[in-house]
Amino acid sequence: MNQILALREKRANLWNETKAFLDSHRSEDGMVSAEDNATYEKMEADVVALGKEIDRLERQVAIDREMDQPTASPLVSRPVAPTAQKQGRASDEYKTAFWGMIRNRVATPGVMNALQVGTDSEGGYLVPDEYERTLVQGLEEENVLRSLCTVIQTSSGDRKIPLVASHGTASWVDEEGTIPDSDDTFGQITIGAHKVATMIKVSDELLQDSVFNIESYIAAEFARRIGAAEEEAFITGNGTGKPTGLLHATNGAGIGVTTNGNTPTADEIFDLIHSIKSVYRKKAVFLLNDSTLKALRKLKDGQGQYLWQPGLKEGQPDTLLNYRLVTSPFMPEIDSGNKVILFGDFKSYWIADRQGRSFQRLNELYAATGQVGFRATQRVDGRLVLAEAMKCLAVKA
Repeated sequence: MNQILALREKRANLWNETKAFLDSHRSEDGMVSAEDNATYEKMEADVVALGKEIDRLERQVAIDREMDQPTASPLVSRPVAPTAQKQGRASDEYKTAFWGMIRNRVATPGVMNALQVGTDSEGGYLVPDEYERTLVQGLEEENVLRSLCTVIQTSSGDRKIPLVASHGTASWVDEEGTIPDSDDTFGQITIGAHKVATMIKVSDELLQDSVFNIESYIAAEFARRIGAAEEEAFITGNGTGKPTGLLHATNGAGIGVTTNGNTPTADEIFDLIHSIKSVYRKKAVFLLNDSTLKALRKLKDGQGQYLWQPGLKEGQPDTLLNYRLVTSPFMPEIDSGNKVILFGDFKSYWIADRQGRSFQRLNELYAATGQVGFRATQRVDGRLVLAEAMKCLAVKA
C-alpha cells in the first residue's frame, strides 16, 4: 500500500514538472519547438506508464485481499440446517459432467445424461451457473462499458422498454374553473439478441494434462475475444446483426458540440458538459480514445489551470474537470467528421444478455492436427434508451 501511495505522489510530482516544462518552453506566440515537444511527450508517457503500474499494483492488492480470506468456517456446537442440494446447471453433477466433456473426446452415457439439462437449441451445452458468473466478471473486466452501463438479463424473446416521450404540465385555473387535460405520452423501444461467437482450439495433450487449467484458459479467451467485439459494437454498432452503438447516427447520442479545430478547446469541453441536463451530470463520465486524451492533457481553463488531473488516492481515477475519464480503443480518433468524445450518464445505455452462454466441442474439425475446437457463443443486444442523458463532441467535416 505504501508503494502505491509513493507511486501516486511520484506521478503527481512528475505531472507538475511536465506542466511546468511545457509552460516554460513555449515561445511568445505559444508554440513549442520540435525538440521540446519530444521531451514533453516523453515526460507525459512516463506519467501514463506510472498510472498503468499503479492500476496493476491495486489489482494485485485486491487479489491478495481476496486470497487471504478464510477458506473454512469455524466449528460450532449448534447444529446446522442441511444445505439444499443444488439442481440443474448449478449441481455438482452437471459441473463435473461439463468439464469431463470438455477434456475427453468420447463422453460416457452418464456424462451425456447429466448434460441434458443444459443442452441448447444448437447442440452445444450451457456453462455451469458458477462458471457463468466467472465469465460475466471476465467480460466486465475486458469490456469497459459493462461496468458503466445498465445490464439486464432476458430469458427469451424481445424485451420491450417503455419510455416517457413527453410529460404533462400543471396549469393555473380560476376558482371552480375547468382543469385542462395534460397527459404524459409514452413510447417504447425493443431490445432483442444478436449472436457473437468465437472458436477456440486446444491441443489433445493440453486437454489431457491435468496441470493445464482449461477452465481459466477458456474463460480468459472468451472474455478477451467476446469482450472486445461487444465493446466495439456498443460504441459503433449499426444495429444490423449487432447492437446499436452509442455513436449511431439516429439512435445514438446526439451532437452537443462541434469543434472546428484539430483539438477541442477548453471552452468546447465546458460546452459539452453543459449540453446535457444537470441531473445527468451527477453521474456523467467521459469516454474517448487514448490519443484524444493525450491531446486534452494540454488544455487549460481561464485561470491557466490544467483541466486534466491525475488521481492521487487509491481507487481514485484520473479526471477532466472532476469527471471520470474512461478510454476505449474503439472510440474514433480526432479526424474530420468523427465523433471523438462521449459525455453523459452511461446508465442510459442498456445491455441485454440472453441468459446462458454455451460451448460446443468440435472433435472432428481439427482432428488431423491433433486439436479440439470449442465454439463459444453468446447472445446480447444494446441500445441507448434515454438519448438526452448523453451527448458527443464531433469534429467538423
